[in-house]
Amino acid sequence: MKEILYKSTRSEDGYLNASEAILKGLADDGGLFVPTEIPKLDVSVDALSKMTYQQVAYEVMKLYFTDFTEEELKTCISKAYDEKFDTPEIAPLTEVDGAYYLELFHGKTIAFKDMALSILPHLLTTSAKKNHVKNEIVILTATSGDTGKAAMAGFADVEGTRIIVFYPHGGVSPIQEKQMVTQKGNNTYVVAIEGNFDQAQSGVKAIFGNKELAKEMDEKGFQFSSANSINIGRLVPQVAYYVYAYAKLYAQGKLVENQVMNVVVPTGNFGNILAAYYAKNMGLPIGKLICASNENKVLFDFFRTGEYDKNREFILTASPSMDILISSNLERLIYKISGNNAAKNQELMTGLSEAGKYEITDAMKQQLDDFYGNYATEEETAAVIRETYEKTGYIMDTHTAVAACTYQKYLKETGDDTVTVIASTASPFKFTRSVMNAIDSKYDKLDDFELVDELAKIGKMKIPNAIEEIRNAEVRHNNLVRVDDMEAIVKKLLAL
Repeated sequence: MKEILYKSTRSEDGYLNASEAILKGLADDGGLFVPTEIPKLDVSVDALSKMTYQQVAYEVMKLYFTDFTEEELKTCISKAYDEKFDTPEIAPLTEVDGAYYLELFHGKTIAFKDMALSILPHLLTTSAKKNHVKNEIVILTATSGDTGKAAMAGFADVEGTRIIVFYPHGGVSPIQEKQMVTQKGNNTYVVAIEGNFDQAQSGVKAIFGNKELAKEMDEKGFQFSSANSINIGRLVPQVAYYVYAYAKLYAQGKLVENQVMNVVVPTGNFGNILAAYYAKNMGLPIGKLICASNENKVLFDFFRTGEYDKNREFILTASPSMDILISSNLERLIYKISGNNAAKNQELMTGLSEAGKYEITDAMKQQLDDFYGNYATEEETAAVIRETYEKTGYIMDTHTAVAACTYQKYLKETGDDTVTVIASTASPFKFTRSVMNAIDSKYDKLDDFELVDELAKIGKMKIPNAIEEIRNAEVRHNNLVRVDDMEAIVKKLLAL
């Protein structure tokens, strides 16, 4: 099998193998690691259609993580995708009103982040052993609501690791916050910041880039790594579920070999839709990649104009995991459509950090034909939840509703009736108040856990363990700091 190496999007310096790139998380120059080439799927759709989720995941990941042995990779996969998921399919497809919802929320923390964050700790600790790392690995991550809990659930009490999660105070749902602040594990730390997600993410990147701190950490036996979607160990496992979805639709006779399927993804940091783009580049017959935004529609504007401009009001919405104005993973796409031109990409990213915006060339714009962007307002999002429930009985969360609304706009605009998969990225139980208010405003008088019980009743659904276990859980983390104090609290928590 061909060896795949990784390099930074911002310079031509040095090539790493997969385990080294997973360990580092972020390149020394601030760039993201990308594979030197996107490998081609080497197994037929017919063969894939007969496989379990775990087997499909192996067929995808082995092509990217070429320095892992078969046994190492299969062990990581079997430890990740086990009874932590409440359905044996791991990522079931549900047909609703003419589209197929790929339910990515059946893991331990009921959000799609579990799909990658269940395996990342195993990839990371395996990588550390392979590279003879003696330091304790400190996972440093920013979250807009879901990554933090999913990462902590994955890393809790994993030997040789610690995890520090920053989240925007008041910028996540009550259930998301309760999930994080009640997290168990002697190696887990949660810190709220007085700011928004973009500030948390920028603060984490700045800590990663601090060479003096890295030296101090090394002297005390620590080194940083990332669990954000900037880590290639997060991105590659996400590619697998698009391949799995195609294989399952083929197995059910909904697709014939080489028939194209469209994909709709509610998008914040751009990692999930980038994974679908990678799947397409591997040879999976994907047509349009439909990028769905909420009212923080920086990506919609980018796909329409070619200009990325974060200089705008930051809006708190009912789909908080998408309340993002700096979509970090977009950099990987920019690098690719620039012809893998690190200097051009660096120039654009410098524009983003200094002026808050950049504009791509006409030649780059022409390479965005795979994508369609649109967005849903708060009112439209609520309407889709209510109308889908009234018509079909199916209840979706707010992020999935943004995708469903955007898909309706795409259909109206294009008439394209291609078989379509909508990435359903979170359980409605994670955003009960917004979901139940969308269905009927009378529910607003109930408290958060009364809403959970009512949602289970009207949706004829079992309450997920992730919710039951926090109902009466004690708060273990109550740190709140200013953005400027993020580095200071990291030092304090690690006793540096």
